[in-house]
Parts: sequence; structure tokens; C-alpha cells
Amino acid sequence: MSTGLPMTVPDPSLPARVRIHEVGARDGLQNEKTAVPTGVKAEFVRRLAAAGLTTIEATSFVHPKWVPQLADAEELFPLVRDLPVRLPVLVPNERGLDRALALGAREVAVFASATESFAKANLNRTVDEALAMFEPTVTRAIEAGLKVRGYLSMCFGDPWEGAVPVEQVVRVTKALADMGCDELSLGDTIGVATPGHVQALLTALDEGGVPVSRIAVHFHDTYGQALSNTLAALRHGVTTVDASAGGLGGCPYAKSATGNLATEDLVWMLDGLGIETGVDLAALTATSVWMAEQLGRPSPSRTVRALSHKE
Repeated sequence: MSTGLPMTVPDPSLPARVRIHEVGARDGLQNEKTAVPTGVKAEFVRRLAAAGLTTIEATSFVHPKWVPQLADAEELFPLVRDLPVRLPVLVPNERGLDRALALGAREVAVFASATESFAKANLNRTVDEALAMFEPTVTRAIEAGLKVRGYLSMCFGDPWEGAVPVEQVVRVTKALADMGCDELSLGDTIGVATPGHVQALLTALDEGGVPVSRIAVHFHDTYGQALSNTLAALRHGVTTVDASAGGLGGCPYAKSATGNLATEDLVWMLDGLGIETGVDLAALTATSVWMAEQLGRPSPSRTVRALSHKE
């Protein structure tokens, strides 16, 4: 940034480096109402990699009936798999894992729920039935030498059940950890978390034997709390943060879920705190402006809007 902004004022109590787990190409695009061409998706991933993002969730091997926007996973993944970045993909079950393995995927993710209502809506199973479904998938992936991430939705609130007890989230997180998931992403699917709640859950996970080194956070900005919640997580020692370029995405099975934390807004904050990400904010902003043009609407990211208007 030629203006010298944001001014860097480091906080020694925070991590020196944060790895951004970019979800725009998967979580962002799965919620689009109109089909995004495969070539545009591949170019999006390539531009994200060129902007310095080192982990880019590429697609999902969910049955096309459930997430039609990602029905082109077999066509897309070969177009990007040789990029020098981590390219995790979502797999719901062993069939999805088979498809991912056949294309040479090296990292996969499964997605569980902390609440019964969302497990029913998203997976048509109880929480425990979903965990039982994931266990052979995770075991086979580990045996094949893959890294496995476990997503956990509705960690801070549920549109049907309301407040979610912290101990309930700890139980399901521990189950995914015991299953062998390398990383556990705590999802605020409807964006209702606040910083004290984030701190309480991370403390409870510590006490429950799930180390912060295995935790990632995934905040939605429904109530404008995503950055403050991220900062609370960083203060606790979290160093992996999920974000979506341009603020794309929501959740097709939770209608009150609005966009993910915008990667540009996150990078602006981290740059100001002197926290390394390796991301070129100008290049990332240009990528999100380009993607917004492909989608035919402006980016909801405040940072994208501010920087692109200056240009």
C-alpha cells in the first residue's frame, strides 16, 4: 500500500503469523443462485493463489443434488491441483472421498454439527449418526496419507435451538479430534457469537484436552462481530482463521446465515497489527473486484469497496 496505511502497530500478545484458510471458492460459491462457469472458478482459485493465499478450499465432493453449484468438482479440481498451494476439498462420506482420491486430492474436510436441528437439516442424521458416518471416511483418508479437517457448524448459536451449550460443542469437537482430524474449524454459522463467548468456548476446549494448535475459527458477519471475534480468538492463541475473498457465501441450509468474514477485511486488520499472512492485499482486492464482476454485483467487503473506490 503506497499510502502507508494501515499503519502497523504490533501487539506482542498476539501471534506473529496467521494462516488464512480461504473458503471463497467453495463456501462462497456454493451459495450462488446462478451457475458460475468452471473456468471462472478455476481462474478465481489461480488468482487467490497468486495473491499469496496458501490454503484455498477448492470445491466439494458432495452429491450434486444437494449442492448443485459444485457439481463440476471433477472438472474443476484437475484445473487447479498443480498449483503450489494447499487445496483441501469437502467430502461428506466415503463416496465423496473416493471421488477426491481419484483426482489426487491431498487434503479433505468433513462437516459435522454441534446441534441436532442442524445435523437433521444439513445431513438428515442425528449428531451421533453423522459422527458415525464420518468415522470410516476420516480413517480411510488418514490411512491414505491425507490431512483431514473437521468442520463444526452452529458452535455459538442455532436458528432452531437458540443458544448452544458450550459443553455440547466441546463434546462434538473432542469426538472429531479423537477420530483423527488434524484441524477443527469452529463455525459461527449464523454469526451470533461475541468475543466473550469465543473466549469461553476456547477455554473450555483447552480444559477438555483439545489444544488451541488444532483449532481454526470460522466467523460470519451477520451482526458485524466477525473481526472482534477473530481478535478474541487470536488473543487466545488461535493462528488459523477461515475467511472468504470478497465476503462471499453463507450457508444453504441456514437461511439466517449471511456472508463469511471477508478475507480483505481480515488482512487489513492483521496488517495493522503487524501479523504476517503472506497475502498481497492489493492483489487480493483486485481478485475480489474481478469476481464481483463475474457475479454481477458488488463485493460486500468494506475493505474491497474502500480500496477499489480509491482507485
